[in-house]
Amino acid sequence: MKTTITTSTTPAHDRSRHWHDAIAKAYFPLDLQFRSPDHFSGDLTLWTLGDVSLSRLTSEALQYKRLPHHFKAERDEHFLVTVPARSEVFFSQCGKDVRCNPGGFILERSHEPYEFSHAEAADLWVLKVESKALGGRIRQPDRFCSLQFNAADGAGGLFTDMLHLIPNRFDAMTPETRATVGQQLIDLLVLALKADERTLTTGNSTVREAHLTRIEAFIRRHMGDSDLDPETIARGCGISTRYLHELFRDTNQTLGSWIRDQRLEACRETLRDASNRQTVAEIAYRFGFGDQAQFSRAFKAHFGLPPKEFRDKARSST
Repeated sequence: MKTTITTSTTPAHDRSRHWHDAIAKAYFPLDLQFRSPDHFSGDLTLWTLGDVSLSRLTSEALQYKRLPHHFKAERDEHFLVTVPARSEVFFSQCGKDVRCNPGGFILERSHEPYEFSHAEAADLWVLKVESKALGGRIRQPDRFCSLQFNAADGAGGLFTDMLHLIPNRFDAMTPETRATVGQQLIDLLVLALKADERTLTTGNSTVREAHLTRIEAFIRRHMGDSDLDPETIARGCGISTRYLHELFRDTNQTLGSWIRDQRLEACRETLRDASNRQTVAEIAYRFGFGDQAQFSRAFKAHFGLPPKEFRDKARSST
């Protein structure tokens, strides 16, 4: 689905309210401060790509504030990935500030207060993605909300190039293709984040982060092994079992719960893939679940629907 919102046909006295509503509908509720409310102009185009949305937003100078009351009752957390094409933007969250210029991109977390602003007219590309979709691929993505990432070269360049290609191709895509493209955007985003050496040094010490990254990669490669246990993981990564548990203690999640979440996320992505012909039981077994009833209970608790119902709903919406 494609949606276009503009203030050009809105009476001057009603433009600020109209833009408030447009932003809340496209992203989530925010407080807006306009330099000149009656003379404000803005345009927003939104493309839906399965569970991901891409938007292009052009507007006059503006300040956005996400406050605790905005997300107090919200269940699902999201990230906004903002790529400025014109003018510098300012972002502040959790006591950390970053200024991002064209050629870079930043992440904003919906469930923490933040301030986002641009002092000049801006042209922004924004990707909205579920926190679970990122968390299933990269640990604690919220630790990257104080950084500017490269949007010009490498995986970051591919990510932003793909954003710019979508509008002209969108109408010719089937709903299934759009959903697949949305997932590919997430994959490229994760590659861009992981390619940045700061992903190893943000948070704890470099050594501990490097160990965690290696452990996570080992677990993903062996997710289908239902007998995967701490001893096997520790031995495969060249560390002691005790140190393995100590590393995960710093992440506020046990090793077992992290493995389970990774498996559930892999199953969810496979279930929503319309080209996959495996049964629910085969998918569960493929990613290390030996008991289908246990898998169904865990999947429903994590995603709100039993796996078969999730698959049917995901495919009927494409």
